[in-house]
Amino acid sequence: MPVEFLGIAATNDGSETTARSGAAFDKEYTLRLARAHEDHDWDRVLFAYGSGSPDPAPAAAYIASHLDRLQILLAHRPNVSYPTFAAKTFATLDQISGGRLTVHFITGGNDHEQGREGDTLTKDERYSRTREYIRLVKKIWTTHEPFDHEGEHYRFHDFVSDVFPVQQPRPGVSFGGSSPAAYAAGGAEADIYCLWGEPLAKTAEQIETVKAAAKAAGRTDVPRIQVAFRPIIAPTEELAWEKAHRTVGAIKARKERGERIGKRHHGQSEPQAASPQNVGSQRLIAIAEAGERYDRALWTPTAAATGGAGNSNALVGTPETVAQALLDYYDLGVDILSARGYDLLDDAVDFGRYVIPIVREEVAKRDAERAAHGAGAPAAVGA
Repeated sequence: MPVEFLGIAATNDGSETTARSGAAFDKEYTLRLARAHEDHDWDRVLFAYGSGSPDPAPAAAYIASHLDRLQILLAHRPNVSYPTFAAKTFATLDQISGGRLTVHFITGGNDHEQGREGDTLTKDERYSRTREYIRLVKKIWTTHEPFDHEGEHYRFHDFVSDVFPVQQPRPGVSFGGSSPAAYAAGGAEADIYCLWGEPLAKTAEQIETVKAAAKAAGRTDVPRIQVAFRPIIAPTEELAWEKAHRTVGAIKARKERGERIGKRHHGQSEPQAASPQNVGSQRLIAIAEAGERYDRALWTPTAAATGGAGNSNALVGTPETVAQALLDYYDLGVDILSARGYDLLDDAVDFGRYVIPIVREEVAKRDAERAAHGAGAPAAVGA
């Protein structure tokens, strides 16, 4: 099966290791970073969402209007707009991009972060709302006659959009999470199910859980699986590990200085909690507590240093080592590989130059061998 690579479409040059050098939305840097991904064989980039961060939708439109091939994964929280409005925004962006849009729906795993924009629902209520929201967006994208809706979270009457996506029947829907409610919602509604990088055995378990959730929802297909990592590569293993330890040192130094790490806008502070609320981060912390190194190249101290924040487990080694580690996940049934370095621009270029070609070549060999032997996709997804 084809393999795809997802990078990051940051609007400034800040990361966990380095404070940004300018404004939250640096137009020139945003375009430069996206162009580096397009020029180095990445398939798409993620426009992430934070309560105080620049709005990802117009930033994505800006990139789409300047680049020809790079696809867009747009993160969106259902609490920030009504589904009728969001569906039109997405359809318009799909028109601007010529059919290059996928939407990643975020339910929200932190009550404080959600509350910054007025969202007071409980976690289970948020998942219920997200399922209703996604279903409505899909219906609006594909319905050309006015319709009414009376649901648990949304009510409207006689609505029909006058703008529709380029993609038919609709753009893709991406979703992530590691709680039972997340698996149920994503298993039912997602075209792509997103996981954070965990050891191979735990990733295989999660894939099976997603498949079971899709089956329980009455689906005859299953979502594609995406897994995210923080690659740390260098020409030799020794240099890669030196770089990895410098990276963790930089993260810890920033935290000790009290500097902000993450998407929060200037001036905001985050209450400190003994444990993160979202299950995905809890899993990353537990994995880090159980060991630093797993499988071929997975390294957990980066996740431990950030408190399990988001995509934070690293793959460390030479380009060849990291490529082979990614292929291990491909062999499990993962066909979208998400990667984001700590120097966003330079790491995107290096990963595109040195890792992506190896993975694509090896995937082509695997696909050719399967075709020659009459085999299908890896059993983890196709079974």
